[in-house]
Amino acid sequence: MKSSHVALYGVIVLGLAGCGGGDFADLQAYMDEVRARPKGSIEPLPKFQPYEAFTYNASTLRSPFQPPVKIDLTSRPKGSKEVKPDETRVKQFLEGFNIETFEMVGTLSNKDGKYALVSGAGGVHRVKVGDYLGRNHGRIVSIDEAKVEVIEIVPDGEGGWLERPRSLALKERS
Repeated sequence: MKSSHVALYGVIVLGLAGCGGGDFADLQAYMDEVRARPKGSIEPLPKFQPYEAFTYNASTLRSPFQPPVKIDLTSRPKGSKEVKPDETRVKQFLEGFNIETFEMVGTLSNKDGKYALVSGAGGVHRVKVGDYLGRNHGRIVSIDEAKVEVIEIVPDGEGGWLERPRSLALKERS
């Protein structure tokens, strides 16, 4: 063997001898001191605010892209005291939405009568003559293949009420 190899082996043997059987008193003292320290506490989880759903209420209002309805005060019809809505009647679900949000999309007929399918208020709804639709006490008076006729009862602004005819035409699919 060469002398450089012998020297290398000597260094390795001396290094290994230094690793074995050593005194770990200082390491043991440090570990005992760390274990003797007061235990830490874990912070509690933060309180999260419960999720509050946001309801968009402006969907039932007039679209800002539609022109406002202009009323000529001189030719405006006068209401009567005989015509008025039945305030004691239980409101139907579709009365919570403006009539402009509805579109007629079809009709159904069976032995019980004819129904119209109107789209709006989050889905397609089946309505019949006598049902109410829209916020102005609109009552469905007739249904045919092309349209739904509705009579609304609206205030005239002077303490009376007016009957106003409206119709929902069948929406043509393109």
